Formats: sequence, C-alpha cells, structure tokens
Amino acid sequence: MKYNIALIPGDGIGPEVIRETVKVLNTVGETFGHQFEFEEVLVGGCAYDATGHPLPQSSLEVCKRSDAVLLGAVGGNKWDTLPGNLRPEAALLGLREALGLYGNLRPAVLHQALKNACPLKPEIVGGGIDICVVRELIGGIYFGERGRRKDGKMGEEAFDTEAYSVGEVERIGRLAFEMALKRDKKVTSVDKANVLESSRLWRSVMLEVAKDYPEVTLEHMYVDNAAMQLVRNPNQFDVIVTTNMFGDILSDEASMITGSIGMLPSASLGEGSFGLYEPIHGSAPDIAGQDKANPIATILSTAMMLRISFDLEAEAKAIEDAVTSVLEKGYRTIDIMGNEVKIVGTTEMGSLIQEAIKR
Repeated sequence: MKYNIALIPGDGIGPEVIRETVKVLNTVGETFGHQFEFEEVLVGGCAYDATGHPLPQSSLEVCKRSDAVLLGAVGGNKWDTLPGNLRPEAALLGLREALGLYGNLRPAVLHQALKNACPLKPEIVGGGIDICVVRELIGGIYFGERGRRKDGKMGEEAFDTEAYSVGEVERIGRLAFEMALKRDKKVTSVDKANVLESSRLWRSVMLEVAKDYPEVTLEHMYVDNAAMQLVRNPNQFDVIVTTNMFGDILSDEASMITGSIGMLPSASLGEGSFGLYEPIHGSAPDIAGQDKANPIATILSTAMMLRISFDLEAEAKAIEDAVTSVLEKGYRTIDIMGNEVKIVGTTEMGSLIQEAIKR
C-alpha cells in the first residue's frame, strides 16, 4: 500500500525529531511492504521567514490532499514579537480549523521502564498510569471573539471570549465516549460549570450524549479539582474530555506525571480517517541542533497515525513494542535519564528504535 504524508518539520527541534520519525516509518514500510511518500512543507516560524506568513496557502493545500499530516513542532522566541496572527502558533490554529480537526487525543501512559522518572510517589502511581485526554480543538476561547478596548474601568482592556455550541460539544463528547468503549468505559467531563455559562451548556450536552452510551460511566469534575486529582490519584481517570483551553493545560500536566513531555504523542481528528499527528511538546529552541531532543513522542505519534488513519494495527504495535524494548534496555535521552541508564542523543535513539523494528 502507498500512503501520502504531508511532512511539517517546523521549528526548533521539529526537524530533528521528524528526521528520526521518517527513518522509523521507512523501516516499517520496508518490513511490512508499504510505501510512505513524504511531501515536506513550510509551516510555523520557518514559513514566516520564507514567505511572510506562518501558514502559506501552498502548504495548506498539500496538507489537504494528503492521507495524513505529520508535524514536528513550531514556534520559538525568535518570533515572539510578531503580531498574534503572524506568530508560528497561529499556524497551528489555522491548520486545525482549515482541516476540520475538532478532536485531539492525547494518551498519557507511564512506561514501566520510566517509573523512576515519574515525579509522583510509587504508592500513588501503583501499577502505572494510562489516561487519554480528549480535548476539543477548534472551539472555545482560542477561537472566540477577542480584542482590546480603550474605555475599560481601569484603562485599556483586552478580552477573549469562551463560546461553545451544542453541536461542537456533542461531537467531541461522542469522540470521548467512543474512545471509552475501547478502554475502561469511564468518561470524566471536566468543566467549570459553577462559574461559566459555557460550561453549564457543556455539562448539559454531555449528559444527553451519555444516554446513548449506557455502558459507559460519566462523571463531572471542575477543572481546578481535576488538576489536583491528576497528581493525587491519576488512576481514577480513564478518558478525560474537556474544552480547548482546559485540555491544553491538563494534558501537559498529565504528560509530566508520566515522566516527560517528550514521551507523549497526539492525534488531531475530524470526520473520517484523516488526521494530523504530532508530539505534544514544543519546539525547545534552547536545545535545537544539539542532538538532545527526545524523538519518542513523534515516533509514537506515527503509531497513532498507522492505527487511526491507515488501519495498520500490526505496524502501529511494532513501533510501540520497539519503543518499549529500547526503554527496557536502559537507553534514554536526557529528559528521561536516571541512574544506571545509557544516555543517547536524538539520532541514536531513532536508530535504536529502527533496529528494534527490524528485529
């Protein structure tokens, strides 16, 4: 089979982790008899430098005609002084909206080989952590009306508006419940319904969606309590579904309790099988070009791509098993290093995973 993948290396460490991921994907193709065709495009700060815009129309068109999109990372302090609509991060919002990617899946799994990297006490972690955060991706405060006004009661004011419709909440709710059916059949809907009207709508719609999934348990939790409970007792969670901003924050917290933000993949999905796959970490410009970045989150993102967009379960599992094997042998990048381990760079970690797939 032949699959066309739009490749977005991006900024900072993005090109480095993408390079290793392509290497791993090509090995999967050789091993299982598939052909992966990559078309590289400019998105982010590098696109702004080259074209004057972080998301050129030509790059967007390549993404639209691909079978899936694989992204490294965008952004960096080099572009921090640009207007909001020209910053690299604006390209991510534009991609998600233009491609209709309304749901973000962020699995947070603690590998047993990394249990010492977890900042929580062993008695809290127990046998491990396995949570999936389902984040609404193209609504809420990140896409709401915003602006500034001069006549505020204490001078100039800035505002960002949180707004959700019934349809937006219903479709992300169904994505979360469908995910729960494949896991432990529990959904925790996180909101701030004691204060926000948008959260009260969110909660009422989740209750309606739950009626179609009687085998799934639904609970509600305020976002401040959810943030506390993630470090107090993470194993109470199975699937967490929440808004764009809350999901952004909680999924980063979930990543850190599993050892490192460099370990967690993500999938951004819309209707059908198309998706955009990326690590949840940023561009880390402070270590860019130093062979220090952890490529595992990006590599695991391709496992999600193979499983979700291409329906290649065996191939996805081969990548996940290879990562587990390399970690169990004690190989670590600096973000997950501990005692009595073998520290390797970005390139060597990619090669080790590549060789594990071949075996």
